[in-house]
Amino acid sequence: MKVLVIGGAGYIGSHVVKELMKCGHAVTVFDNLSSGLRQNLFKENGFIHGDILMKEQLDAAFAKGFDAFIHLAAFKAAGESMIEPEKYSLNNINGTLNILNSAVTHGCKRMVFSSSAAVFGEPQYLPIDEAHPKNPENYYGFTKLKIEEFMAWYEKLRGLKFASLRYFNAAGYDVDGVLYGLEQNPANLLPIIMEVACGMRPKMKIFGNDYDTRDGTCIRDYIHVSDLAVAHVKALEYIAKNDESLTVNLGSEKGTTVTEMVDAARKITGKEIPADYAERRAGDPATLVASAKYAAEKLGWKAEHSDIETLLKTTWDAYNKFLKK
Repeated sequence: MKVLVIGGAGYIGSHVVKELMKCGHAVTVFDNLSSGLRQNLFKENGFIHGDILMKEQLDAAFAKGFDAFIHLAAFKAAGESMIEPEKYSLNNINGTLNILNSAVTHGCKRMVFSSSAAVFGEPQYLPIDEAHPKNPENYYGFTKLKIEEFMAWYEKLRGLKFASLRYFNAAGYDVDGVLYGLEQNPANLLPIIMEVACGMRPKMKIFGNDYDTRDGTCIRDYIHVSDLAVAHVKALEYIAKNDESLTVNLGSEKGTTVTEMVDAARKITGKEIPADYAERRAGDPATLVASAKYAAEKLGWKAEHSDIETLLKTTWDAYNKFLKK
């Protein structure tokens, strides 16, 4: 298939592009490079330097003719979304509506969307499956939930077929070592740990040590980005083959605390990694762990690389490779 990957120069997007290429799809990347990197682009692919807030740029891109598109261009920092909701409204909501309108106008009606476990909010039971109530605790999660609702309406009204992938904490780097472009201004745990380990930051903060968990810090379901990339391609091929939409949770089905991750990183990197405890951040649930049973059933997917050692080692290798280049 000819696939337009919106946000394909970013951290997750570049891994998705690599997997699409491996599976024989023709890829064009659409990215404004605000957080994506030219280093993450493959010379074999087309590249359009464009912004999802510029409708005419999206129209020009979709006019080239694509069989499907993947949307990975949303802002994703949960804490920031509680401080700057306007930023998230404009990019995540307005930008996505621009994408949907341009896509259906030009007859591109297969879509894979990078959604989030943040749509669920505080878990009412664990592990979290697709039927779990949706009550986002941060504005980022709210924007993702609204986008899922928009897609459902566009399916009814415009025949859009979509796969919405609700994943938990993306982490790690390309298991083949080809991609190692670092995230810019990261807000996620593993890159922050690595920045401290590399001396890019003097220390890190662990937000909250009084949660109802085994060591007081948040528990998260960390999933390797290479596993996520496989899921995106499997989902795209599923909706193309079956002509039906799909919403699945993706996760390792294992929970790791922040403190456990920091301690494991100290062992793997051999670095001290100074960390101070700080107050909880607004909108952070204590525990998020996914059930990936439905993804296994519908897509034949399971996490293959999402153990703590692989997550940390591939990230540490990427940082060392990037800093030495």
